[in-house]
Amino acid sequence: MAATFKYLISILFLSFVMKGSSYCNLNNINIGTTRSGRIIAGKPEWNVVVTNNCNCSQSQIKLACEGFKTTESVNPALLSIQGNSCLLINGNPLIGFQSISFSYAWDPPFLLMPLTSHTTCS
Repeated sequence: MAATFKYLISILFLSFVMKGSSYCNLNNINIGTTRSGRIIAGKPEWNVVVTNNCNCSQSQIKLACEGFKTTESVNPALLSIQGNSCLLINGNPLIGFQSISFSYAWDPPFLLMPLTSHTTCS
């Protein structure tokens, strides 16, 4: 009887862990910014990589980008400035464990932080 109870508790625990592993939130969106070494119109160029570190897709990803400026044009299909926030990849899904990247040129670099996203798990 005690072994059956332990087995049941183990199954319940694993089901909660597995269910929790498929839930994504803003903490799963990692943003890395590194200097490329290039100078564009007198400003250093920065390479940005946004990665979705979750197995679920996240769409409508908005980043805080208040005052964002660049001397290098950024493809609006990758990063669209909308007031104090920026929409990533036109709101399209960033599939689980995939990344997108873009570059901009400004000094100092901007601290881009995830604001919102919508999660879809299959």
